[in-house]
Amino acid sequence: MYNDDSLYFLTLSVIKKIPVFTNLSYMNIILDNFTFYQENQHLRIICYVIMDNHIHMIASHPHNLSKVIKNFKSFTAKKLIERLYKDNRDWILQLMSEHKPDYKQESSFQFWEEGNHPKQIQELKMLNQKIEYIHYNPVKRGLVVNEKDWIYSSASNFLGLDSVFQVDKLD
Repeated sequence: MYNDDSLYFLTLSVIKKIPVFTNLSYMNIILDNFTFYQENQHLRIICYVIMDNHIHMIASHPHNLSKVIKNFKSFTAKKLIERLYKDNRDWILQLMSEHKPDYKQESSFQFWEEGNHPKQIQELKMLNQKIEYIHYNPVKRGLVVNEKDWIYSSASNFLGLDSVFQVDKLD
């Protein structure tokens, strides 16, 4: 599947749309891992938004984006579950346990939905539409009035403002 350096629009969804990303500690786990995968695994993140129960991004990898995203999801799931335990978020852990498929024996929980719904960016018009869609997500949900005000998004990067995470530049 998507094993070239093309750009892809991806959605990573929390199982059953459970609202996990509701405070800074959970979002920072994602951002820290974005940085790790950029610096150590050659993941290019062009655009992103972290919402309460999903992440949208435009990303690429020179060899195997599918494998890198799979590893990202696996590692972040472990870290996020550890954090949920620490924060006594038992109701979330209970739901994640109940929705784990029986065939998954290596874990007691299912954090992420399977798959990431990749859509290859095939033209500049599509790229611009996806960037606009990603950045407008928090506005559409009523979380902010202006896209740049949602700090867990690359909207501020695109406006040349300070940001909590530095996205990769397009070539």
